[in-house]
Amino acid sequence: MTLYACTRSVVLVGLSPHVVDIEADAAPGGGKLHLIGLPELSVWPARARIRAAILNSGTDWPDARITVSVSPTIPRAFETAADLALALVTLAAAGVIPPERIAGRVFLGELGLDGRICPIRGILAAVGAAVQAGMRTVVVPAECAPEAAQVPGAVVIPVTRLAEVVDRLQAATLDGARYRAVGPSACPASSLDLAEVPGNEAARRALEVCAAGGHHLFLLGDGPATMLAERLPGILPPLDPGAAREVAEIYSLAGRSDQAPGTSPPISAPHHTSTPATLFGSVAGNRPGAVSLAHRGVLHLADAPEFSRQVLDALRGPMGNGEVRVAGLGRTVRYPARFMLVLDARPCACPEGGDCICTPVTRRRYLDRLVPLLPRVSVRAPVAWEARREGAGESSAVVAARVAAARERAADRLAGTPWRTNAVVPALELRTRFPAEPAAVELLRSTVQTGQLTSEALPQVLRVAWTVADLRGADRPTVEDAVEALHLWTGDSSDGGR
Repeated sequence: MTLYACTRSVVLVGLSPHVVDIEADAAPGGGKLHLIGLPELSVWPARARIRAAILNSGTDWPDARITVSVSPTIPRAFETAADLALALVTLAAAGVIPPERIAGRVFLGELGLDGRICPIRGILAAVGAAVQAGMRTVVVPAECAPEAAQVPGAVVIPVTRLAEVVDRLQAATLDGARYRAVGPSACPASSLDLAEVPGNEAARRALEVCAAGGHHLFLLGDGPATMLAERLPGILPPLDPGAAREVAEIYSLAGRSDQAPGTSPPISAPHHTSTPATLFGSVAGNRPGAVSLAHRGVLHLADAPEFSRQVLDALRGPMGNGEVRVAGLGRTVRYPARFMLVLDARPCACPEGGDCICTPVTRRRYLDRLVPLLPRVSVRAPVAWEARREGAGESSAVVAARVAAARERAADRLAGTPWRTNAVVPALELRTRFPAEPAAVELLRSTVQTGQLTSEALPQVLRVAWTVADLRGADRPTVEDAVEALHLWTGDSSDGGR
C-alpha cells in the first residue's frame, strides 16, 4: 500500500488566492479519514462529501487509516474548491491511483455526493495563481473550462465526474483531454447613446467632464438621471487588459462570469433596499457585492437619499482607498472597488409626477441625508425633462472621442507618477508639481476667503479645472477653466423642475 501522496489546490480569501499543498499518509486498518488544516466547522462536511463521492463513483472505500493535511491552513471560509484534490490525494495514498500522476498538478472543483465535479466561483483568480506559482496544468470542472482557458499559459483539463478522473489517472490519459480554447468573442457595442437624452446640456457637459477626469457626479432633479448614468460607460475609454482581467475576476468570484463586460467599463446600479451584504459583499460566502461589481466602471445610486445612513457612510471607504473591507469570522476580506460614483436625487421624497407639498426645510432635510458623500463629489448638475429638439445632443461616439483625447493628455502629464486621472492627484501635487495659472489659483482662493468654497473643496475644484483644460487641449487651467470648475462644483440651485 502506498503510504504517501501529495498534490495542490487553490483557495480564495476575497480575491486573494492561496496555493495549498495537500498531503496524505495511509496507515493499515481502520477505514478512517482524518482531515488536518481545514476550518473546524468544515471538517465533517468535507469528509462526508469526499466519502460519498468516492463510494458513489464505484470505488471501494480504502481499508486504511488515512490522514490528509492541508498547508498552509485554509482560512475559515472554506468554499469546497479543494474537494477534488482532497479526494484524489486520499485515493493516491491508498494505492488506487499512482501518486506521481497527481503530483505537480492543481485540482479544482467541488464534489457532489454522486461523484459529480461541480463548478466553482473565482476560477480565473485560482487558475491565475496556479500558473504564477509555476503549475501550468490545472484540472477544473468542465463548466469552468472556457473561463479558465482565458488565463495565459494555463493548460486546462476539463472533467465532469470523479470516476472519470480516476480512470484517466489510472490509464495515464488525463493529459489527452486538454481544453481547446476558442478565440474570445467581441463584446457588443453598447446600444445606449447620449443622443437619446433630450436637452439637459448642463448635465451632459457634467457627464463629459466626469468621464474625462474620473470625477464623481451628483444629479439633482426630476429628469433623465438614470438615462445619463447608463450612458456614462459608453463614453469612457475601454479597459486596458490588466483592468479587464481584474473586472473579470470579480465577476467570476461573484458567480456572474456570463455578465462580465470584457473591455467595456462595467456599471452597477443596486437598489436602495439592498442589504449591506448585497452591496459590499460577505465574508462567509466569500462573494463580492454590487459596489465591487462597479470596479473600474460606474456605481449608480438612484434615489440616493433613500439609501440608509449606514450604507452611505460605508461608501466613503472605497471612495477613498479603492477597496471594500468586510469584517467577520475573525478576519477581514478585501474586494477591489475603484469606481466613478453617480448619485441622483429628486428634490424631495414626493412621488415623481405628483404635486409636491414639501416645505423648503423638508426638502433640505431630505437632501441632507447625502452629507456623508457630497463633500467627496466634485461635479453637480441639474436634470429635468425637456422636450426633444431636432438636432440637439451629440452622440456618445463624438463625446467619447473628446474624452479619450483628454485622458491621453492627462496620462502624458502624469507619466511617471502612480496616477492616471485628474481625480486622484493629491492636493500637494496640485500646488507644487501641477499648478494652474496664477490668475486661476487667485480666483479660487478668493472664493475660499469669501466663504463660497471651503479649503477642503479647493483641491477638488482644481482637479476639475485641470479636466476642463484637458478637454479643450490647454496646457494649464486658465481663469475660464476655474470658473467652469467652480460652476460644476456648486451646480444649480433650481429644484429640477418642481
